[in-house]
Amino acid sequence: MTYTQPKIVFQFALKLNASAIVLAHNHPSGNLTPSNADESLTQKIKEGGKLLDIQLLDHLILTSDSYGSVNSS
Repeated sequence: MTYTQPKIVFQFALKLNASAIVLAHNHPSGNLTPSNADESLTQKIKEGGKLLDIQLLDHLILTSDSYGSVNSS
């Protein structure tokens, strides 16, 4: 389950005057397949970023053995 609110992500990005961000979170299960919640969060951050001129460069899923990108799904 993804428990991140876009407003919290953008709060930090704005405080740091970021022009781009990378999201990353872990999947302790080892499964690199993005969940519906992962994809939904990615889309919300992309859309919100467009309004604020903050580009989402990537959204990574990390496991103990590998990593993958929500953007490539």
